[in-house]
Amino acid sequence: MSSKVKHTYGSRKTAASRAHPPLLPSSPVSDDASLKRKRPLQEQSNVSVKPVQPAFKKHKTSSKRWNSAKDSAKQKTLTQLHFCIDQTILRACTRCGLSYTKGAPDDESLHRTHCSRIEKGMEWGREEEKESVKSGVVQYAGCVQLKDGRRGRIIYFRADVGGKIGQKLTSLLETINLTLSSPPLPLEILRESKAYLFLLPSMTSSAREKIVGCVIAQRIETAMAIATPKECEETSAGIAPSLITVDSSSGFFCHPKPLPTPLGISRLFVPAIQRRQGVARFLLSAAAETFVHGCRLDPRKGQVAFTQPTGDGKAVMIGWGGGGVRIYQE
Repeated sequence: MSSKVKHTYGSRKTAASRAHPPLLPSSPVSDDASLKRKRPLQEQSNVSVKPVQPAFKKHKTSSKRWNSAKDSAKQKTLTQLHFCIDQTILRACTRCGLSYTKGAPDDESLHRTHCSRIEKGMEWGREEEKESVKSGVVQYAGCVQLKDGRRGRIIYFRADVGGKIGQKLTSLLETINLTLSSPPLPLEILRESKAYLFLLPSMTSSAREKIVGCVIAQRIETAMAIATPKECEETSAGIAPSLITVDSSSGFFCHPKPLPTPLGISRLFVPAIQRRQGVARFLLSAAAETFVHGCRLDPRKGQVAFTQPTGDGKAVMIGWGGGGVRIYQE
């Protein structure tokens, strides 16, 4: 009996299968691949994706840190300030007479500039001398001797003059107004005023002169008489009528009734280093004699008035005017 051989075809590989192997996926498929689904568009938009930082970002950050450290090293050193209640911070310079706030940078800078200008002084040179005839400059006296023996001259001209002389007077008035804490004189007043200057020979140049004093005299209509100490006592006791206060700290009062007065002194200035030499008296006498042509005015008779004077101006006013000088409102 012949045995039958059973062929099993599944255990052999056919030639077709050897020639064409089955196609397999490029990557293995996991078992839960069927469970993963694509997210909706709305859900994808809500997912924040961090931008990829470039490789050189770290270099920029380190550079910024280095620059900030460099800038902090250049920062200005701070100053510790303290309150000092028992002392005032308001200072009055003895050389230029300007009051300023100590510790305030703007005030101290202004004081340094002003003090330097006062110490150096302003000069009258060839440029101004060339325009003297054209600008109507008149010489009042050519050889005026001061108490220390120096000799100078006094000139005067209209206060609204132009040209080089007008520029010089404008700069001089700016310095005077800053020192006296006075407002600038308007053009209407300058048109009715005359400027009187005291000039001394310069120590550096024979062709230049130094301005050591200035008076601005103007035409006025009325002024008020100064009250005597006895009248002030009677007013405080209620016996006499009330007075107008000019300076309460020094007991300076005047009567309210206006009196006819032709001449007013709106500005009087002499630098501190040039005082006590008679400069102010010479200038005031020149103004009283020449302001009204052909008529000499007498301050003792109340024909000259001052605008509200300072402490030094009050002393000059009483000493020169003999108690007859009046006060007027500028």
